[in-house]
Amino acid sequence: MLVFARIGSALMFLPGFGETQITIRARLMFGIILTLVLYPASPVPAMLPGDAVQMAQLIGTEALIGLWIGSVARTILSALDFAGYQAGYATGLANAFSPSLGSFEGATAVASFLLMSATALIFVTNLHHVMLRSLMFSYEVFPFGTLMPGDLADQFAKALAGSLYIGVTLAAPFFVMGLLINLGLGLANRMMASLPVFFVAGSVLTGAGFLVLAFAAPAMLHGFLDRLADWLGTFRF
Repeated sequence: MLVFARIGSALMFLPGFGETQITIRARLMFGIILTLVLYPASPVPAMLPGDAVQMAQLIGTEALIGLWIGSVARTILSALDFAGYQAGYATGLANAFSPSLGSFEGATAVASFLLMSATALIFVTNLHHVMLRSLMFSYEVFPFGTLMPGDLADQFAKALAGSLYIGVTLAAPFFVMGLLINLGLGLANRMMASLPVFFVAGSVLTGAGFLVLAFAAPAMLHGFLDRLADWLGTFRF
């Protein structure tokens, strides 16, 4: 039960495993099976708590650690969501919404494309094996039965800042593209006052955005996967 508290709560938010498109029953069964497989290798001792309060405290501690691991990993994934939103604004596709992974609200088409691609690549590149191995590694970073709220809060704040930095970095090509194209259209409007800039700008930004996305998407996804793998190996930002 204590092993499932940590592993099961982490699987609720881990990218690829905790997606809303996966049924709750399937996630629950996978968590139980994974717990039975990893329990012999876990350092959790066979114990009989003295009372219900102690048992509830241990379950709460382990569940909180698992929720922290899953939520920070989900926060890193949100960098792609942020980058997709910024790319949508830069390319004029901000109003093109589509279903989003990991949430019940819609996202821009570019953000949905990046999130779905990242989720697929997590399993294609076997990064999900790193996630499962990191759950066992978490017992070395967070020993069984111990909780450090100050460190967890500090690292979560750093994860939020790191996710924002990653998102801005991934969206940088679209910022540069939008700046150059808008600057060029502004100069063209100065030279040719009769030019319908608003009608021309939309098609130009969208076409250039698709071109930049075709060249930048592999590097964006590669950078995200590397950053997620690095964090899973250390649990520190």
